[in-house]
Amino acid sequence: MKKALFLDVDGTLISFKTHEVPASALAALREAHARGVRLFIATGRAAADLDELGEIPYDGVAALNGADCLMRDGRVVARHPIPRSDFERAMQLADRYGFSLAFELNEGLFVNRLSPGAEEWARMVAHPMPVETNLYELFDNAGCCQMCFFFDPETQRRVMAELPSLVATRWCPVFADINVRGVDKATGMAEFAAHFGFAHDETMAFGDGGNDVAMLRAAGVGVAMGNACDEALAAADYITASVDDDGIRRALEHFGVIDKR
Repeated sequence: MKKALFLDVDGTLISFKTHEVPASALAALREAHARGVRLFIATGRAAADLDELGEIPYDGVAALNGADCLMRDGRVVARHPIPRSDFERAMQLADRYGFSLAFELNEGLFVNRLSPGAEEWARMVAHPMPVETNLYELFDNAGCCQMCFFFDPETQRRVMAELPSLVATRWCPVFADINVRGVDKATGMAEFAAHFGFAHDETMAFGDGGNDVAMLRAAGVGVAMGNACDEALAAADYITASVDDDGIRRALEHFGVIDKR
């Protein structure tokens, strides 16, 4: 029996076409929760950036790719901030290679400089344009659990070789999420499993992007959406339909988490 579902947001719960949660997914998740299954959001977004999910009765969120794990009421389960030394080195590399570096915070996305990639990100997820600011001052005032680097894969290879204590994951071609090495959605899932006392084989995870791969592999059942990238498809135990074709409901019915319609 599955006791906990972990769900990615963009491309899994939220359609890139409509920027909404499909009605079939909302109804299915409410049904699962009513049966006692706990729901957790596992996302690269910040915890406060989940307005579209307000009607889903989720219990907690592994935000910022597992770097900021919170109960829905804001209680902290685990948090893994980026060390200042790594941030300062990243800023030096951003200047050297000329890429935009962003902080993903509850208040929004803040960048050292705007770029076409940062603007494309805002359009893709229907969010406000990132705000240019002094990231050194912002780090001193707010800290940071996740940075975003707007660079291509070749620049990523060069840059990340100089940041060995950080790791990059992608769910979008224009940027990578940057977290402390050893922290990802799978570790976020493990934090909640330890907190609530459910076992590995009692979990099911849903995802579509490169930053979902570790979680899909670690879950009792890893479900890739039909619209998932090749990495996620290869990591999954089961491939469901796309987010726009009732993929979440179909998978939950397939595994008996909810009744078939």
